[in-house]
Amino acid sequence: MANLTMRSTAAEGVVVIHIDGILDATTRDQFSEHLDTAAEDHGPDMVLDLGGVSFMDSRALGLIVHHWQRSTEVGGHFALINVQYPNSKVMWVTGLSQRLPMFETLEEAMAAFAR
Repeated sequence: MANLTMRSTAAEGVVVIHIDGILDATTRDQFSEHLDTAAEDHGPDMVLDLGGVSFMDSRALGLIVHHWQRSTEVGGHFALINVQYPNSKVMWVTGLSQRLPMFETLEEAMAAFAR
């Protein structure tokens, strides 16, 4: 089984999920459950810190898109930070890198939420 660790922190009403490891078929359920729990516990404003992701497949990207849509449908904010191209190529291959809200830092994401 692939190694995946996640921890959630709350900052100014936004849940920040720090992700380390591989996001693929072997970790999909763990990833999905963590995102669901975070949304239930903290509300629709969510930031995913992908700085520790070593690989992402299309299934994981599908979950990210699902949570982005779910968050924004109820008036929440959603962002990705610390996205590393070599480990998240699937975002560029699918063209979603042009659609998903991505920022270099948490501070940039939070500033965008405040607009």
